[in-house]
Amino acid sequence: MVSRPPDAPDAAWRLSTRKRVELAAIATVVPPVLAALGRSWTWSSSGAARYDEVVASGRAPIMAFWHGRILASTYYFRHRGIVVMASENFDGEWISRVITRFGYGVARGSSSRGGARALVAMRRDMRAGRSTAFTLDGPRGPRGRAKPGALVLAKVTGNPILPFHIEGSPAWTMRSWDRAQIPKPFARVAVAIGEPFYVSESADDAAIESRRQDLERELASLEQQARDQLVREGSAGR
Repeated sequence: MVSRPPDAPDAAWRLSTRKRVELAAIATVVPPVLAALGRSWTWSSSGAARYDEVVASGRAPIMAFWHGRILASTYYFRHRGIVVMASENFDGEWISRVITRFGYGVARGSSSRGGARALVAMRRDMRAGRSTAFTLDGPRGPRGRAKPGALVLAKVTGNPILPFHIEGSPAWTMRSWDRAQIPKPFARVAVAIGEPFYVSESADDAAIESRRQDLERELASLEQQARDQLVREGSAGR
């Protein structure tokens, strides 16, 4: 785990009693609520076997998705030992406390602070055979714009990125920057997992930027696949 000094800007929230109480409440309430919600959801998927196929090939997938789908993703990929990069701001702290309850590891850092050290930790985890995961547009956005961290990790490890999107219906959509989605109880939830996405070990900055744009397009395609899947299932159920 990578950490920063307690007086770092991203850790300033720790000085607030209100924030610490809020964090404790979230860490206590969210995991059992999410577990109950997850058990009520009806799941469907496309490309679900791709995770196991990558692992069976001797590689560790780098899971890549949008920040707004953290909660449903946490439940779907639970207890696989996946290591997730989480920032040291307040959101990163509560996310870390929630996901560890579902069997995830955490590397602390973000695209803005501590990211290099977190990538070193994740590279070490991948050498030990552990999968990793990135919220590509986290921790602060802009929504739907991929940061390069996952691509850099794919380049230096030779492991593939495995992009995916999760969509629920009906669902609550938060007013947060990432438009976070929480599928409602007994919702239908569709998971679309793409083909393994590689980055050449010889890729320069221009090549990484090109692949970053390719990854954004792939995520947009997977989002549409998941939405179409829900529409088809809804039509079939009528």
